[in-house]
Amino acid sequence: MNQLLRASRLRFSLLILILLAPQVSPAQQECVVLLHGLARTSNSLNKIESALIEAGFLVSNIDYPSTEAKVAQLSVDAVGAGINNCDSMAAEQIHFVTHSLGGILVRYYFANNKHQKLGRVVMLAPPNQGSEVVDSWKKLPGYSLLNGPAGDQLGTDEHSVPLSLGPVDFDLGVIAGNRSVNPFLSQFLPNPDDGKVSVASTKVEGMRDHLVLPVTHTLMMRNDQLINQVIYYLQHGSFNRRDK
Repeated sequence: MNQLLRASRLRFSLLILILLAPQVSPAQQECVVLLHGLARTSNSLNKIESALIEAGFLVSNIDYPSTEAKVAQLSVDAVGAGINNCDSMAAEQIHFVTHSLGGILVRYYFANNKHQKLGRVVMLAPPNQGSEVVDSWKKLPGYSLLNGPAGDQLGTDEHSVPLSLGPVDFDLGVIAGNRSVNPFLSQFLPNPDDGKVSVASTKVEGMRDHLVLPVTHTLMMRNDQLINQVIYYLQHGSFNRRDK
């Protein structure tokens, strides 16, 4: 009888421990690497970072010197750092959310490398077909000083890195903006555009979904609707058309 009583108490204690143990949501095993755009810093993605953490994701917000090297080197350094950070947090799956140049770094990296933990990618205003603004401005004095070697590679001419990359072979959703606060730069772009990249240029063969929102290139990453769409895509593999 005493043995049965002790066994019953043990089972009860184990049940209590299981019920009281912290429950880990699936998202907590998923890490999101954030990559900012040209001449920006990781601070530009702080609002998205906070929202992702609140949604249960691990986050690695990478600050990389976007104006100090070419796309090839930035890709190895920034994407590699993000993957290493997520691996150090024991993430089972690694996603990417990028702004502008950050998307080209991801394309370049995974055109040359594979990673078994790669999950979904959301690109915000990526110049996937290059930007005509670069074509018009890169020969002007001061452009290279401000935008660096990578900035020279984002045009649509024979030196364009985006145009040298093939179709994507990973799960990709793209968000483009169709509002501009710089009508002067918009004159150099096919409409509609976000002031620096045309909507048409954000598209790339192989992407799974594409969404256009009334946001600008510079400030889109702070838009609540856009942030909700980013999280939705990471969770479902498509954008939420009901929220548009």
